[in-house]
Amino acid sequence: MDKLIGVTHFIHTAQLHSFAEAAKQLHISPSAVSKGVSRLEERLGVRLLQRSTRSVSLTAEGEIFLARCLKIMGELTQAERELHEAKRLPQGRLKISLPLISTLMLPLLSDFSKLYPQIELDIDFSDRLVDVTNEGFDAVIRTGELKDSRLVSKSIGISQFFCVASPKYCSEHGIPQEPKELENHLCLVHRFPSTGLIEKWWMKYAADIPAYVDITPVSKAMVSNHLDSLLFMAVNGHGIAYLPDFSIAEKVKKGELIILLDEWVGMKSEFHILWPSNYAMLPKLRVFINFMHNAFLK
Repeated sequence: MDKLIGVTHFIHTAQLHSFAEAAKQLHISPSAVSKGVSRLEERLGVRLLQRSTRSVSLTAEGEIFLARCLKIMGELTQAERELHEAKRLPQGRLKISLPLISTLMLPLLSDFSKLYPQIELDIDFSDRLVDVTNEGFDAVIRTGELKDSRLVSKSIGISQFFCVASPKYCSEHGIPQEPKELENHLCLVHRFPSTGLIEKWWMKYAADIPAYVDITPVSKAMVSNHLDSLLFMAVNGHGIAYLPDFSIAEKVKKGELIILLDEWVGMKSEFHILWPSNYAMLPKLRVFINFMHNAFLK
């Protein structure tokens, strides 16, 4: 440490050509700066500075030593900057609660983990109203209206539901042209695991009227409280399912599913992320919010 102090005194004095000016920058006395440089010179066994009553100048040895010192100090500054940035990097455990519908977000979560491998995801899929603060969650993602004065809320995107079926199913059973024709089709229906209620299929009363009514199929080929199973069955030609866009996007892109009745559907659900109001916006949470928001915009 004493060596570093002497070097610091020397660098300031050499650059300012004055012990007094160096002392002002270092917030110490001129005599302390002079003594620090003198001790450095004694240790090195060479004179680094030429002193006069008016100014201070470098000796030949001092010029060589100053160049090396500036390089070393620059590397130290860079090292400190890198350590500081490391503290700001997204890393550590991120405990998140997501609704059960979000199991279909697994491809997104996989992409997030690949992008931020230093973040350890601790995910709880549940439709229950978790106590974010007392249960130690960094944040929760939920749909619909949420009220809790202890939490900060931010919308991360809007999801839209669509009716989908596989090309195989459509070729064998035909394509419904309006919602009432669904009663003649095999339908794959979701039951909420937390309440046991059937999820409603909201569609327009008429294609040109923006008013939605519940047209949940009475005849059902399958009822499940697990959305992944409905997606699987739809892809494999077992019926028509009513699923959120983020869950079907890849399947539609690959041609494994076809969107049906697109002029009639359009009901949307908004996703929010919430975190404790006294919780600092750490990098790990910030990048998660941004990632999910951008994913919904695609």
